[in-house]
Formats: sequence, C-alpha cells, structure tokens
Amino acid sequence: MSPTSTDDSGAIASWVGSPRAFIAPLALAQFICSFAGSNMNVMINDISHDLHTDVKGVQTCITLFLVIMAVLMIPCSKLTDRYGRKRCFLGGLILYGIGTVLSAIAPGLGILILGNSVFQGVGTAFLIPPVYILTTMAFTSIESRAKAFGVISGLGGIGAAAGPLIGGLITSGISWRAAFVFQALVVATIIVLGRRVVDPVPPDPKRPFDAVGAILSAVGMFCLVVGILQAGVNNTLLIVFLVVGAAFLAAFFLFVRSRERAGKEALLSMELFKNRTSNLGLITQNMQWLLLMGVSFVVSVFLQTERHYSAIKTGVIFTAATLGVLVSSLAAERLAKKYSQKTLIAAGFLMSAAGIGLLLGLVHAASSSAWAFAPGLLLIGLGLGVMLTPSVNLVQGAFPEDKQGEISGLSRSISNLGSSFGTAIAGTILVSNISSGNGTYVAAMIVLAVVAVAGLGISILLPRNPLPTAGAATAPPAAAPRGVLDTAV
Repeated sequence: MSPTSTDDSGAIASWVGSPRAFIAPLALAQFICSFAGSNMNVMINDISHDLHTDVKGVQTCITLFLVIMAVLMIPCSKLTDRYGRKRCFLGGLILYGIGTVLSAIAPGLGILILGNSVFQGVGTAFLIPPVYILTTMAFTSIESRAKAFGVISGLGGIGAAAGPLIGGLITSGISWRAAFVFQALVVATIIVLGRRVVDPVPPDPKRPFDAVGAILSAVGMFCLVVGILQAGVNNTLLIVFLVVGAAFLAAFFLFVRSRERAGKEALLSMELFKNRTSNLGLITQNMQWLLLMGVSFVVSVFLQTERHYSAIKTGVIFTAATLGVLVSSLAAERLAKKYSQKTLIAAGFLMSAAGIGLLLGLVHAASSSAWAFAPGLLLIGLGLGVMLTPSVNLVQGAFPEDKQGEISGLSRSISNLGSSFGTAIAGTILVSNISSGNGTYVAAMIVLAVVAVAGLGISILLPRNPLPTAGAATAPPAAAPRGVLDTAV
C-alpha cells in the first residue's frame, strides 16, 4: 500500500486504522515532554535539600537536559529514516522511561543528571521527531493535518499549563520523586498505546548518515552552553569552552559545505540558511525561548530561595502565566487573520518586555504579597501565546514541502538551544550570589529585558508580507511549549 494513498475523504491516509487511536500516543508523548519541562522548576528547593546540592547543581541538570535535547534533535530526525519512525518513537520512550526511574531513585545529583539530563534528554530527541513526521504522513489534507496538530499542541499545552501546579501538588503532598514516578506511569501507558501506531515507510538501514557533522555540531553547541555555566565559577574554563565550541561549529559548517559540494548528503543543508526571512524567524524563536525559560527559572528560584515559597505555592503563582498563554493561544487564529505575522511577533516581544518591567518594578511589593508577580507573568504569558506560532509559520512557510522535515528539526533545535541559553545565562547570573537578596534577581531580569528589546528590534526587520517559496507549505500550529514559560520541544 502506498504511504501516500488516502481514504475516500482524501484527508487521512488509508493505512491509518483509527485516527483517534493513531493520534492518542503521539499527543500523550507531547504532553509528557511538556509536563516534564514545566514541573521541574517548582521542585528546585526540594531537590536541592534532598540531594544535598545547591541551586547551581539543579540548574546544571535542567540546562543539560535542554542542551542534550537541542544538539540531538536534528541527528535523531535524520535517524528516523534509517531505523524507522515507530522504532525511534518507542525506543525514545523506553530511554525516557528509564530516565524517569533513575531520577526517582537518585541518591545524588550525579544519578539525577544521568536520568533526567541524559536518558530523558536523549529519549526526547528520539521520540519527538516521529510525532510530527508520522502525523504529517497520516493526515494528508491541510484541514485534517491542522486538526491533528491542534490535538497534539492542545495536549502539550495542557501538560505545560498543568506542569507547575500538578508538579507542585505532588511534590508538596508526597515528594518530588513521585513526580518522576508519575511520568514513568504515563510513559508506560504511551508505550502500550504506541503499538497501534503504523509506520508506512520501511526503515532504510543503508540510508547515509552524516556522523561527523552530527558530532561536530553537537560538541560545538554543548561546549557553548557548558561554557556559559562556568561564568563566575571558573572564568578560564568559560573562555576555553566558548572558544572550543565556536571552533567546532565553524568546522561543522565548513565540513557540511565540503560534503554538499562533493554531492553527499549532509546533516543539514546550507540552503536552509540562505533565506533571510527564515533566518530572522529562527533568531526570534531562539530569543523567545531564551526569554521564556530564563524568566521561568529565575522567578521560580527566587520565589523558592528568597521568599521561601513551597513548590505548590510557586506553581499556583505561575497560573497567571498559564492564563495568559491560554487566552492568547485561543485568540491566535483570529489575530492571525487580522494582523501580519511581523506585527504579532513584535507585539509579543513588546508585551514580554513590559511584563519583565513589571516583575522588576513590583519586586519590592512582592515581599508582602506574592501576587505582585501575577501582572508581569500574565503579560509575559500573553506575549508568548501571541508570537510563538507566527515565528514558526515564518520559518516553515519559507520552504517547500520537501524541506519541511529538515527545517522543522532545525527550528526545534534552535528553540531548545534558546531554552538552554535561558537557564544558563539568566540562571548563572541569579545563582552567582543568590544570598544577596534582590540584587542578582534584578540583574538577571535586566539581562532578559535587554534580550526582549533586542527581539523587538529583530522583529522590525521582518518583512510585513513575506513571499513564500514556490511550493511552500503552510506550517502546522507550533509545538506546545515545554513549560509554562519554558515551553518548546
């Protein structure tokens, strides 16, 4: 049966038995990845105390999870052709599940990093690409595909929105370890349901894979983020890691160019970087996730360490951001019809900058009332919901259908790299002297405000009505954020 054949309606591929049974495990996979990213921040105090570490240690764990996922997203997308989409999906779930179990029983920070950062990070990199590739193959019309991605994004949004609240509730009521047990149970359910998923295209073990390019790019991005984490700890290592990271990335681009000139398949086509609109869109995506993860981490740590809030209380405060995300997301379709994508992205950065301004201006008032954080978080949540999808549409809409898989992988990798930059940069500033009271909190938020203003400047450079490439596809709704403010996989 041809993988492209469809049923009578022309909306769903004929090899899909039950659309609901097919989409359920894929949507639940996005849910648990979104939940995992958002609930970790409200457990920082509890984890630090239980594992006899500090905030810097937990920050490293979270950042490594994000950067491992970012550096492996593109290579894992390529490997789906070689080993099969269903096999990568289920294999990623198994790795993710092992990671949750290791995290739940971790006696110290080292095992937590092994479980959460390594196993869950690698597992996520393997399981997320098949979610979008299989959905694109199964739902063949624009309408059916939009509905399918809507379900996936909706479940991801629920996971992101409920993460801090459910995570805080489980942590306060039982233990932070129970939150990982909850993830393990959900993963086991997905694996059972995942047996119904059909991969219409057989694996191609002989498909070439650019292993050298994958190593060069992974080492380069990893060293850049690890270098940032050394700021204030060991400035010599900071410089060394940044120089090594830049050298590996330069070598990666030179290697890819030479491979393409030789007529060989490269890890990433250089054609993806020749479109000005897409390049600007990728920059805005990176800045968005840097802002969102940075704000999420900084505010969460500040509330738990300086204000001594419990996990559940911190989670409740973040419902303001959740409300903002949900409201603007629900209005996204109407806004897209009324305003240009450039206008929406600029408005999103403007609202985010204003929200950060409120968080800074009301920091002293927050000492008497935790809800002083609500207006700023609400405004940032509104900005997030407004600008994420337009940025994805700009990037993916700039390329034809045959480039959608490759540009989607690059887009998700850039977004996750932005998230890792957010925890690394803003988090490092915050924990450099966390006992200083409001000092490092204010410094970290000022840096994030500068990023928001820079994002606004980049958005102004975007074309008002970008002309799509011939045959360009309409991008599906953006993947749901990995956390309330962290959001993306």
